[in-house]
Amino acid sequence: MTDLTTAMTGLGRRARAAASALRQAPADARTRALTLLSEKLGDAQDDLLAANARDVEAARANGMSEALLDRLTLTPARVAGMVEAVAVIAAVPDPLGVETERWTPANGLDIARVRTPIGVLGVIYESRPNVTADAAALCIRSGNAAILRCGSDCLQSSLAIAGVVAEALSEAGLPADAVQLVDTPDRAAVGLMLGGLDGAIDVIVPRGGKSLVARVQAEARTAVLSHLEGLNHTYLHRAADPDAARAIAVNAKMRRTSVCGATETLLVDRAAAESLLPAVAADLIAAGCELRGDEAARALVPEMTPATEADWTTEYLAPILAVRVVDDLDAATDHIARYGSGHTEAIVTADVEAAERFAAQVDSAIVLVNASTQFADGGEFGFGGEIGISTNRLHARGPVGAEQLTTYKYVVRGQGQIRP
Repeated sequence: MTDLTTAMTGLGRRARAAASALRQAPADARTRALTLLSEKLGDAQDDLLAANARDVEAARANGMSEALLDRLTLTPARVAGMVEAVAVIAAVPDPLGVETERWTPANGLDIARVRTPIGVLGVIYESRPNVTADAAALCIRSGNAAILRCGSDCLQSSLAIAGVVAEALSEAGLPADAVQLVDTPDRAAVGLMLGGLDGAIDVIVPRGGKSLVARVQAEARTAVLSHLEGLNHTYLHRAADPDAARAIAVNAKMRRTSVCGATETLLVDRAAAESLLPAVAADLIAAGCELRGDEAARALVPEMTPATEADWTTEYLAPILAVRVVDDLDAATDHIARYGSGHTEAIVTADVEAAERFAAQVDSAIVLVNASTQFADGGEFGFGGEIGISTNRLHARGPVGAEQLTTYKYVVRGQGQIRP
């Protein structure tokens, strides 16, 4: 443990020094590093796939499920996706040094609020090697140094990607230590990161399942940017367009059931349930979704199994959807307030007033009107990518892109003023 502590503390010291250099580097140097990273990832495809094949072989031998193996596996198309994602982040306007506000109070001081990096981010994630490239790129764009700790299942893949990141940084004239990957599968390394590495880490960002995020939130001694669960709702209002209701409900649940933006509970206005729910349910069932409904929902769609209290608080991440008939908009927002996790909620309605009232009453990180909850994604928000979704109320909330990985400082210019 002493050797690991020494190694991890060394990572922290080097990250802190690199963060200072990265913060002071010109924007075009960070852009150059990202452009090089995108190019080099494409050039290194064969090496990345070979390293990933070793991870996949070991994971299969250890009995990993097919679903998790799919998340772990890199293909030429997925490498191309990483290349494109980094290129998009490279094209995002550099957020550092941007004045978000400037004013002169009665004392005559010229005061500016200016974006600046957070410092050092500790990113802890599971078996998705593409997160290594995504997190590195977002940290470089935002001027933050990063200490990355991947799941042991994707260590060989992530080491190969991290090597490419180091090459790109060095070639752009930036410190390679700006992005460091913990190269041991020892789980004690996570505990050391959560302790902050003697103050080196400013923020921890967990990306993974509920158990990982819960541990980070419980044990971290630094700030955390994360969400625990995506208990998301889609509410079909009495004024919903039937075609829109059917399309949005199916997409919100079934486009990808394993993402945190998937809808987990469908709320249907009682006044429209008889006309809307049977058709929506038929589409969902045809798409392979299991429906669990309350008594009113099952009266209209007998194929549903009975919902229990646990269904309103379960993030399925699977083709299972809880369905409840509610009396009105207020009942829908009450249900969301009681059972939701503050992640993403949607209303489908042609009534503008109802839409605005829903948006005002629902206190979640993302509220959508007439759109699928699957748009809860930094790329879809135009951020170029995201390091995660935050349900925090302080600092960043919702998709966390490069701009959300900055804080601010005040630059105050005077003409010799002294305070009386």
